[in-house]
Formats: sequence, structure tokens, C-alpha cells
Amino acid sequence: MILPKHLLSSFISDHVGDSQFQPAGVDVTLSKILRFSSHGQIDFDNSQRKISDAEELPFEDGWVTLPAGSYKVIFNEYVKIPQDAAALCFPRSSLLRSGITLECAVWDPGYEGRSEALLIVSNPHGAKLKKDAKIGQLVFVKLSESAKDSYEGVYKGENK
Repeated sequence: MILPKHLLSSFISDHVGDSQFQPAGVDVTLSKILRFSSHGQIDFDNSQRKISDAEELPFEDGWVTLPAGSYKVIFNEYVKIPQDAAALCFPRSSLLRSGITLECAVWDPGYEGRSEALLIVSNPHGAKLKKDAKIGQLVFVKLSESAKDSYEGVYKGENK
């Protein structure tokens, strides 16, 4: 059973049990979409890490039109992962059926924030997304025991 007030907040609808709750997880929705404007730099120990710069794309009449390419998205929902759980995010099937996918990293025990993900538009005709569209499904995994360490990386508390 998902306990929404403990794991997620900032839902589009404040009614527990609304349409964001699915049998195996919770739908996450589109808050912002950004276009990459520089390269990223990744190393082994993060001492030389540089995350790509990105520019926010405006919604026009509530919609954004995207040519094929890669984009950063920020979710509306604020997630707080307890010590005895992790989370995985998968694209909604409607995205896949439209030639779009969503790539997410594992959300470790102790992570909290308004997470970001990679949206890839492979459809050569592009895509059109509405603000607050359901784009991913977050699935929580209960660990057999609480994690010894908690996520304390630079992304903890991001996009408050």
C-alpha cells in the first residue's frame, strides 16, 4: 500500500486515491521541460563533474511542442524515499506508443526532492506535451531491511 502523504507530496489533485494512483505505483507529472544548452562532464569521483546547462521551454496555451531530441524534465511531485525503500520510474505506455521515452535513475533510500529525468523524443514528427501531463509511473520497492546509508548526494532536496 502506498502511503502518499509520507512518500509524495505536491500532487496535481490533493484527493488521496485520485487518478495518479495506479495498482503498482504512482503517476508523476510534467512541471517543466528544458532543452540542453551545453555538454555534460562526468568522471569517476565527481570531482570534475559538470552537469549540462539547460534552458526552460515555455508552455504556450498549456502545451509545448518538441522536435525529436533529448530534454530534461522536472516533475511536479516532491518525493521522499524512506530508509527501507527505493523507487524506480518507468515511462507511461502512452509515451512509448507515441515514440517518446523517459529515462530515470534509481531513487535511493533517503533521497528527497522534485526529481528530474531525461525525456527522449524519437518520433521523427516530434511530440506535443501538456503541462501537468502524466509522463511516468513511480514504483516503490520495499527493501528487506533498512539501508545502512542514506542518500546524501548533491541532488538531495533538489527543485524545492
